[in-house]
Amino acid sequence: MNFLFHMLLSGADDQILVGNFMGDFVKGPLVDRFPERIRQGVTLHRRIDSFASRDELFQRSRRRLDPQYGLYRGVLVDLFYDHFLVTEWHNWSDEPFDRYLARTRSIIEGQRAELPERLQQLVPVIFAELLPSYGEVSGIGAALERMSRRVARPNPLAGGEGELVRHCDALRADFRAFMPLVRRFTEDFIAGETAPS
Repeated sequence: MNFLFHMLLSGADDQILVGNFMGDFVKGPLVDRFPERIRQGVTLHRRIDSFASRDELFQRSRRRLDPQYGLYRGVLVDLFYDHFLVTEWHNWSDEPFDRYLARTRSIIEGQRAELPERLQQLVPVIFAELLPSYGEVSGIGAALERMSRRVARPNPLAGGEGELVRHCDALRADFRAFMPLVRRFTEDFIAGETAPS
């Protein structure tokens, strides 16, 4: 799950950050389920996923991967883009990576009661283990191994980091071109959602 990608695209609003962070764990209609700006964050998460599913650069990344991964190619690209985000963090944020993780973890822990229960249990793992490891191919491999075990049906995720190694330069080029587009999209969405009515 590309937690870091979604978090970075949340702008400066803490509650939008929380909603965007938990988007993969919230299913169904949002009416009255969360405070308004957390709802906006969940909606933003869904819009980002929809944007990626229609974007040619993201889809090009998916097509680069071995067809044996099928629908899981999107999951792999999500994680690979988090890998590139960590390795090129200075290009996308002025805040040092370690400080960013500490600050955003504090924000999310402060809204713990709003998080789905399963995600509450994962927050320490996400911030202490997963995200700090994403800059290494082995960290992506460990995340895919963990994810593979959590999916009930048989899946090819474990070992998928080999696709990152095989196609690294091309995937990185896709990522670099995609980031400004999705960032502009999210900034426009946030500006529209938070503008006075």
